[in-house]
Amino acid sequence: MITAYVLIQTEIGTAAEVWAGVNAIPGVSFAVAVTGPYDVLAYVTAADLDALGKIAVGEIQAIAGVSRTLTCPVVNF
Repeated sequence: MITAYVLIQTEIGTAAEVWAGVNAIPGVSFAVAVTGPYDVLAYVTAADLDALGKIAVGEIQAIAGVSRTLTCPVVNF
C-alpha cells in the first residue's frame, strides 16, 4: 500500500469545482482547498506506485480546471 499527497494547481476560478471532483475519486481519502502556490491538496491511497500514477494522472489531471499536479509519496521511517 502506498499513500501520497497530491498538490494541485487550478485555473483561476475553478478551485471549488476541482476540489469537488477530486473528493469524488476512489482512492482519495480526502481533499482540502488551501492558499499559496497550490489550490487543492489530496491525500491518496493506492495499492502500488502504478495505481497511484493512474489516480494522479488518469483521474486527477483529467478534471477540468486542473493545470498542474505534484505527487509526493509518503515515506515511512
